[in-house]
Amino acid sequence: MEAVAVVSSMAWLAAGAQRDGWQRLAEFRRGWYGCAGRWADALFELTDAVLCAGGPVTSLPRLSLEPACRRGHGSAYAALARGQVDAGALGGLLAGFRPAWPLVFAVDATTWPRCAAVTSPERGLYYHPSRQTRGKPVVPGWCYQLVSQLSFSRDSWTWPADARRIGPREDPAAVTVAQVREVAARSGGGVPLFVFDAGSSYDPAWLAHELAADRVQLLVRLRRNRVLLRDPPPRVPGTAGRPRRHGTAFDCKNPATWGPPDARLTATDPVLGTVTVRAWAGLHPRLTRRGRWAGAAPAPIVRGHVIRVEATRPAGDGTASTALWLWWSGPPGQPPDLDMCWRAYVHRFDIEHAIRFAKTTLGWVTPALRHPEQADRWTAIILAASAQLVLARPLAADRRLPWERPRAPARLTPGRVRRD
Repeated sequence: MEAVAVVSSMAWLAAGAQRDGWQRLAEFRRGWYGCAGRWADALFELTDAVLCAGGPVTSLPRLSLEPACRRGHGSAYAALARGQVDAGALGGLLAGFRPAWPLVFAVDATTWPRCAAVTSPERGLYYHPSRQTRGKPVVPGWCYQLVSQLSFSRDSWTWPADARRIGPREDPAAVTVAQVREVAARSGGGVPLFVFDAGSSYDPAWLAHELAADRVQLLVRLRRNRVLLRDPPPRVPGTAGRPRRHGTAFDCKNPATWGPPDARLTATDPVLGTVTVRAWAGLHPRLTRRGRWAGAAPAPIVRGHVIRVEATRPAGDGTASTALWLWWSGPPGQPPDLDMCWRAYVHRFDIEHAIRFAKTTLGWVTPALRHPEQADRWTAIILAASAQLVLARPLAADRRLPWERPRAPARLTPGRVRRD
């Protein structure tokens, strides 16, 4: 009898969780409908068609054939051309329904190629990993920068937090600073951590300097050949001349210049093996009065923590070791959480899986749209669809194909949740 009672109690709890999940999904859908202005019905049904399509989205007209879309193919183009989506309301909606994951956000930019659309406005030349223009890895198109909340689970799930188009005449670094501030303002309590890859748009010194007054943490990958500087020793009284601004060098390539770390952590990971994390505080790059710092007199001293993450795992003939360098900066007086830092950067690559899924399956860059405002509305639909997949994750069943292996409900991928 006790076993029957336990089973009944578990079934009751599971049924309650299902009801809560359906209610939460329904509330998000009502909120998404409220974010749309003109042509709200068509935009809402386009989102359902993206979610319910049997395979990858191949074109807007084909979406109109889905039962969830009760309008013709002309309405799809008209909704994107003349519809209205409140970007601020959508950002607030996404912040209000975000999962109970760590306050860790990945930031990455991607290109919407529009090579043949010579009459489309606001195109620019942006990096593309697989296409080239005149021998260089750039293509004409639109650039979008995404911010996604990360989960530390071993899967490819992320929560869409924001997406913004970067115009060809805009400064990508300034757009990044504004986007980080908006997402941090909507994140509620705590100090969020934003993770960046190495790149010219993600200069750690510039980001740390511009966001010094904001309660945010920054984690940026450094290139292996970076050279940073320590503070100079205390000035001897009576010494003539201008005070020194820089001390000894910290060369990432030369271990003899590192010295003892200020913090150290050792962890074990089932995939990476033994992970050793070391951090050195108070380092800064040498900035000169040119480029972004041309108007500074003198160039500021931007200090941060330099973190080295080294993973050692067993190999067939011994051990294999990999290492990376990271820059961390945050509120004054708050040291970095080394365990969160190395895990956050490892999971930063989940945003790349999310971008690939949005492009190849949800059809993010599939429509041949002419105006960038139409692309913005379609991007909002993709964000709303991705969020609904996360909310529907605990409600979905594993409808696998005959050649696919079965998965537990907690291990379903975004593609299998969408299939159900």
